Amino acid sequence: MTAEPWLDDLDGTVSAHVVEVDGVPMSGIVAHAADPRGVIVAVHGGATRAGYFDCPGHPANSLLRVAQSAGYTAIALDRPGYGTSRPYADQMDTSRRVDLAYGAVAEFTAGRSTGEGVFVWAHSAGSELAVRMAADAERGAALLGLELAGTGLEHQAVAREILGGHERNAAPAGVRKLLWEPASLYSPDVIGGAMIASRTPPFEGAELRSWARVTFPALAPAVRVPVHFTAAEFERVWRRDPEALAEITALFSASPRVVADEFVGGGHNLSLGHTARAYHLSVLSFIEYCVARHTHPDLPTP
Repeated sequence: MTAEPWLDDLDGTVSAHVVEVDGVPMSGIVAHAADPRGVIVAVHGGATRAGYFDCPGHPANSLLRVAQSAGYTAIALDRPGYGTSRPYADQMDTSRRVDLAYGAVAEFTAGRSTGEGVFVWAHSAGSELAVRMAADAERGAALLGLELAGTGLEHQAVAREILGGHERNAAPAGVRKLLWEPASLYSPDVIGGAMIASRTPPFEGAELRSWARVTFPALAPAVRVPVHFTAAEFERVWRRDPEALAEITALFSASPRVVADEFVGGGHNLSLGHTARAYHLSVLSFIEYCVARHTHPDLPTP
């Protein structure tokens, strides 16, 4: 068995890699398509690793595998401060984390086609890095689009009670209630995420506390590519009512298209549940729109 248990599930379809970016080793797992329509960069949430997007023991639920089968190269990054880059976390301000993420994508795809371009797909706490990437004046404007899930602008009442203002210090039992219930949404061996768990880097607590109040509202208006936002039916952390979704979509004032969808049958960890494949395919349909828009710039915007 490897030091990282989830790596035992990897095969010729999905492989683990480490690349060096500006002196920092950046790790991730990759599923290359032979002639990709584009590249999907998947950004995991808090206290997990890249394996979130290649559900251990359940290959049918893997974003990387379904994306590859649809003709896309898919890269699940260990976010800066996670994986092999964790020892360098104390050197990572926000701009360096964005540079490291973009640099890692360039290294993972070096010498290979990226098709029509790069689409960034983020979950939960990974949305902070993803929105920063998309808001980057030059590199962000060149992206195909952005998917966000498991995030928002305001916590639900039950989440406020459990998390308070210090998400990283909440009682494990309370966090489990928020992230993994109803339990019927997941296979028993997946609940809790032990196979893909990771310590969080020191800077993440402060980033989480300022995300909804400061960072998200400040950066979203700078995003100039299509945005898809998914609210899971059984999301328990973030408000997902129509008013909350309207506030979120309104933030992306410079985006040519913003879609907010409720995903029926999903919980907070959308890519690990029984309906993960359906979720992945639903966002892939949006990515197909982004590819068509890039290929045909005169395509009318819905």
